[in-house]
Amino acid sequence: MDPVRNPYSPGAGRKPAALVGRDDALRAWATALRRAERGRSDQPFVLYGLRGVGKTVLLSEFRRNASKRKWIVAQIEAGSGKTLRELLGEALYEPLADLARPSAGKRLLKALRTALSFKASYDMIGTWSFGFDLSASDGDGGGADTGILDTDVRRLLRDLADAAEEEQVGMAVFVDEAQDLDVTELTTLCTIAHAAAQDEWPLLFAFAGLPSLPRILAEAKSYAERFQYSKIQQIDETVVAEALTIPAVQEDAQWADDAVALVVARSGRYPYFLQQYGQETWNVAAGPVITKHDAELGIAQGNHQLDTGFFRARWDRATPAEQQYLRAMAVDGDAGSSSGEIASRLIRKPKSLGPTRAALINKGLVFAPEHGMVAFTVPGMAAFIARQIHP
Repeated sequence: MDPVRNPYSPGAGRKPAALVGRDDALRAWATALRRAERGRSDQPFVLYGLRGVGKTVLLSEFRRNASKRKWIVAQIEAGSGKTLRELLGEALYEPLADLARPSAGKRLLKALRTALSFKASYDMIGTWSFGFDLSASDGDGGGADTGILDTDVRRLLRDLADAAEEEQVGMAVFVDEAQDLDVTELTTLCTIAHAAAQDEWPLLFAFAGLPSLPRILAEAKSYAERFQYSKIQQIDETVVAEALTIPAVQEDAQWADDAVALVVARSGRYPYFLQQYGQETWNVAAGPVITKHDAELGIAQGNHQLDTGFFRARWDRATPAEQQYLRAMAVDGDAGSSSGEIASRLIRKPKSLGPTRAALINKGLVFAPEHGMVAFTVPGMAAFIARQIHP
């Protein structure tokens, strides 16, 4: 069939043509938006799970829904080598530039001056321009350049939340890969989120990250245990077929039942794999009906693409010593491995493998589901490793 019309889109954070199986989370977020507009606060949302389950897609959908309501929004991704100051400041410039106008209310003008001072806190050379002279405006503002992270970010977000309220909307901050923030940055956001909820600022937070994120948040601040946690997993079996069938119907095609069943089974109901297999199957099918034979070919081609891209990119990030560690884990499949058992397989003392384990966690290749255990962050990684030729 025509590859130009192919409706499937594997890729990090790419919204699928049919976002299915996430209705509960989307309803909860929509309720939180409406509550905030009425002056009622909510605890931060935390989306956590393995890679490839659609956390970033869902987080971005949260952002789009807030933007549709004209909210001030900022979405950042931790772990990019930039500080929280830089990430947050640059993410806010565009939405603030869209709101800036000489006729703005006092609270918005104050917030713009505070944003300018926050910019100066991490970039003394670069300047922002909102198209008019803010220094001549009446009122106060600024002060978000003390160098104290908690003080500066709190002042920035408080003033922006006040401005959002003046505009009869709200403000939302979205943090992807939140486990990669350093302890001080994560603690700062937890503290501010807690203060916002207590004082009912029209400010919402949503975090997304690996399965270790709930533990990391709780270690940063104990009251983070009361945040709203959603474990994002495979798409429910009752609706998973719709991720394939709805996009096809929209392009005047359809799937045979046995073809859908095969792709669903081989994908493990993981969104990323569904999109990969869907894309490859579409490209090999003559159509307009996608057959089981098409699906078999598409799955084979999809596995090749996953092995040379999705899995390979992660495997190649590991050093030879780290790859040995991953091979020892792969014996247990995706369920997780005991650190002691890994050490036994490698004929090493557990403590001697501590730096290797820590490096793999820092690279986002494994996580610690509980004390003394490690597991892959990517479903299917164990099977991929088993397919690799051992040097």
